[in-house]
Amino acid sequence: MEGFEGMDVVLAALSRAFCSPLAVFVQIQGCFICLTLAIGWTFAAFVRNKAIKKIENNEKNGNSFAFVCEDINDLEHSSQLKLPRVSVVMPLKGFGEHNLQNWRSQITSLYGGPLEFIFVVESNKDPAYHAVSKLISDFKDDVEAKVIIAGLSTTCSQKIHNQLIGVEKMHKESKYVLFLDDDVRLHPGTIGALTAEMEKNPEIFIQTGYPLDLPSGSLGSYCIYEYHMPCSIGFATGGKTFFLWGGCMMMHADDFRNDLYGIVTGLRDGGYSDDMTLAAIAGQHKRLIWSPPVAVFPHPLASDLSFSRYWNYLRKQTFVLESYVSKVNWLMNKALFSSHCYLSWGFCLPYVMAAVHLAVLLRAPYTSEILLIEASNSSSGLWLVSALLICTLLELTSMWNLTKVEIHLCNILSPEEPRVSLNSYNWGLIFLAMLVDNFLYPVSAIRSHFSQSINWSGIRYYLKDGKINKIERLKEKGANYTDLAWKHLYGKKTGPSRNSFISSLSRSLAQWHQPKKYDV
Repeated sequence: MEGFEGMDVVLAALSRAFCSPLAVFVQIQGCFICLTLAIGWTFAAFVRNKAIKKIENNEKNGNSFAFVCEDINDLEHSSQLKLPRVSVVMPLKGFGEHNLQNWRSQITSLYGGPLEFIFVVESNKDPAYHAVSKLISDFKDDVEAKVIIAGLSTTCSQKIHNQLIGVEKMHKESKYVLFLDDDVRLHPGTIGALTAEMEKNPEIFIQTGYPLDLPSGSLGSYCIYEYHMPCSIGFATGGKTFFLWGGCMMMHADDFRNDLYGIVTGLRDGGYSDDMTLAAIAGQHKRLIWSPPVAVFPHPLASDLSFSRYWNYLRKQTFVLESYVSKVNWLMNKALFSSHCYLSWGFCLPYVMAAVHLAVLLRAPYTSEILLIEASNSSSGLWLVSALLICTLLELTSMWNLTKVEIHLCNILSPEEPRVSLNSYNWGLIFLAMLVDNFLYPVSAIRSHFSQSINWSGIRYYLKDGKINKIERLKEKGANYTDLAWKHLYGKKTGPSRNSFISSLSRSLAQWHQPKKYDV
C-alpha cells in the first residue's frame, strides 16, 4: 500500500502541475495541432475529390479512357503524333518485394508519344540489374528501355549520381525527363497527364506527385504512413506548391543540358537529397513547382517492415535537413528543423498530460490521499481530456476520409490493377503510430544534427557545410536492399503478365507511334 500511496502523491502533484497556465496552454495547443491537421486533410480530400468527379463525369459523357486523358480526342492519331519525347530515368538499388510490379507499371504506360526508359544501377552486381534486365527482355519488342551501369559515386549520393548518368544517356530529342523511384507504382495515364500539364503551362519548372502508403500491418509500416500523411497536404493543392517529392519529378530536359541555375552542379558537387536541392533552387529563383491532383501513387510497404527499418528510414528523412545549397536554404532547413521538432513534441505532450488526468480520475475512488481526491474533483483536467479526445477523433476521421478518397482515386486511375481497400487499415495502430512517430522525430533530427553522417543502403555519407565531403562503402549484410522493401525474392521472380488490355494497348501505341524508337 505504501507503494500506491507514493504513486498517489506523484499523481496528485502531476495533476496540479498539468492544470497550471503553461500546461493548459500546451494542451490547448495540442488540440489546435489536431484541428489544423484535420482541416488540412479535409482540404486535400476536397481537391482529390474534384479530380474523381471530373473523371467520372467524363466517363458518363462517353470517354471510356477518362483515366488516361480528359479529352478522348487526344487519343486521335494526329494528336498523338504531336506529343513530345519523354525520357524516364529510374535510379535503382536492390530488389525487393514490390519492385517488379512497380517497374512493370512504369514501362506499360499508355503515353502515346516517343518514350524511353533508362534504368540506372551502380553495378551489374546489384540484384536490381538482373531483375530489370529480364523485365526489359520480356518487353523488348514493345518498349524502348535500357539498363545503364553508372559506377560508384564520389562527390554526391549514389541516387543523384545514377540520375545524372541517366540524364547524360537520355535521347537527344527528349523534351522532358521524368525521375521515378523504384517504389513508385504508376497509373497508365500518369506520364501523359504530367506531360499535358507541362505542355499547357511552360512556366512549370518541376512537376511532382506523392505516394499513398499501404501499410503491411506492422507498427513500423504505420509509422511511415503517419509520417507521410501530414506532408500529403502540401501535395494535394491541385497545382502550385512549395513541396517536392524525389520519387516523382518531371522537368525540362534542356534545363539539365544547359545546367540551368546550376542544377547539375548543385546536385553533383556534394548533393545528398535530390528533391531538397531542387526545391531550394526553385525557391531561390522563384520557379514554379506543380502538383496535379491525379499525381498520387499507391505505395505498398514491405510485409516484413520492422520497426528498426522504420527508424533507419526516419533517420534518412531527418538527415536531409542537414544538407543545403545556399545560406537561405540553410535558414529554411533550420526553420523546418525547429518547427517540426516543436510541433511533434507539442503534439505528444498533451496525451501524456491527458493520461495523468485519467489516471487521477480512475485512482481517486480507491485512495485515501486527500490531494489526489481534491485533484479528481477539479473539472479542469476532465475538460482538457474531453477537448483532446474530440479533436483527436476529428483528426482521425479527416485522415480516414482523405485515405478513402485517395484510394478511390488510385482505383479509378488504375482500373486493371487489384483494388486497393481501406478495410486493411488498423486505426488503433495508426493512433499509436502518430504518438510514436511524433515522439521519435525530434530524437532522430537531433541525432542527425550532431552526427552529420548517415548510413544509406550500405553507404555512409558525411556532410560538411551542407554537402557530402566523404563517402564510405560498408560491407554489411543486406546492404544492397532498400529500407522499405528488404525481402529476398530471387527464387520467386516471375515474368510479367502481358495479357491485360492495358498492357496490350500500351504495346500497340508504342508500335504505332514509335516506329523508329531504337534510332538515336
